[in-house]
Amino acid sequence: MHNNTDISGKASRRALIKALLAGSAIATLPLAARAQQAQLRWWTTQGAPAQLKAYRFQIAAFEALNPGVSVVLEPLSDEGYAPQLAAAFSSGQVPDVVTHLPSFSVQSYYAKGLVEPFNDVIASIGPDDYYPGANDVFRAADGNYVASGIGNSAVNILWLRTDTMERAGVDGPPETWDEFRVALQKMHGRGIYGTALPYGRNSATSLVFVGFIHGAGGQVFTPDLDVAIDSEATRNALEFYREIRDFSPRGATNYSWGEILTAFVSGATATGLYTGRVLANVRDQNPSLADHVSCALWPRLSRDIPPWTFNDFPSVFIPAQSQNKDLARRFAAFLFDPEGYIEQLHAAPGHVLPVLQSIAADPRYRDNDIIRKYRKEVDLMAEAAAGGFNLGYESAAHRSNEKAGEVIASGVIADMVQRVVLNRENVDTVLGQTTRAIEDLMRA
Repeated sequence: MHNNTDISGKASRRALIKALLAGSAIATLPLAARAQQAQLRWWTTQGAPAQLKAYRFQIAAFEALNPGVSVVLEPLSDEGYAPQLAAAFSSGQVPDVVTHLPSFSVQSYYAKGLVEPFNDVIASIGPDDYYPGANDVFRAADGNYVASGIGNSAVNILWLRTDTMERAGVDGPPETWDEFRVALQKMHGRGIYGTALPYGRNSATSLVFVGFIHGAGGQVFTPDLDVAIDSEATRNALEFYREIRDFSPRGATNYSWGEILTAFVSGATATGLYTGRVLANVRDQNPSLADHVSCALWPRLSRDIPPWTFNDFPSVFIPAQSQNKDLARRFAAFLFDPEGYIEQLHAAPGHVLPVLQSIAADPRYRDNDIIRKYRKEVDLMAEAAAGGFNLGYESAAHRSNEKAGEVIASGVIADMVQRVVLNRENVDTVLGQTTRAIEDLMRA
């Protein structure tokens, strides 16, 4: 596998270019952009140091193939991208390529005319190489694809401390809420919390709780996108979320993604909820736990309810206001070339999972210390993510919901959780008001 130093010299750069051009996805896109004097702006919400290193590797390789072109990388945050993009769209000063935003956000932007169709890029990458149905979530009502997945993610995975389970007499991963509650009771105490879940007014609470609604057999919307959150399933989910609040740290009232990840990786909790980023963070930040972590699908109310994996389908898309659309298409396709794509996946192994079947089977992808050590866990996440859903695509029977981004950004679901779980307001009143608030967002 290459690293950034491989392309610093002319000889290695020529070798890399030759390798990348052989069967390159970008070869099928227009060549006029190659000699264009231009600058591309790339925005991404994934900016861990190893990922930034991988992105710079891809940028350097693309610039070597396209003399006169420069690519500027501009990291965003998971919680902060919405206002930054809103400002960019309003001013017209947009990036040319954006990656790792949730699919439902891209659908919302496309519905407002802010995103360019992505059909040509998918065609150049090779539609048959994607996991079956991988791009369904990106198909808009007009039949166009608004983006493609740059990776899969299994967000609501249950992480387990196997050493703590053994000491507490927990025989195996809990599959139901009752089993999970009992496991938390056994493992909580003696300086360790049972779990860490988000209860703050943020997207983490909203998105995690959507998974709890599905874990109770419910849904936020019907397949025809009528609001269905006022249900017995949601009531059960709220009650369970309240019951297990006491097993999280006191500060969980304000927790978002970073805090729930850190709580498990630091060893403060016996279980956690997050993507496969847990594995690399344990290796790098708390290696003493490396032999004592495993994962399972998140528990549900009963075994009669199928597991529901939250995949936010990290995306790559092109804003409609980009002044370099042809070049942006070439760069977007280039991000999937094996040399750089595997480098990018290895920067967060298990966190961002491949969307292309050829990459998943590639020995170069499998040749990674995390993927080798946690083969069972990575395969579980890959399988779960490939069949995953999110609020913009709640089930295979659902229409794509272009308003899902607005629903999450509004904070209405997190508000519902806080009002019922933390403030103990009347659940019927809150659910009625939540339903009306979501209906207003759907009509807007």
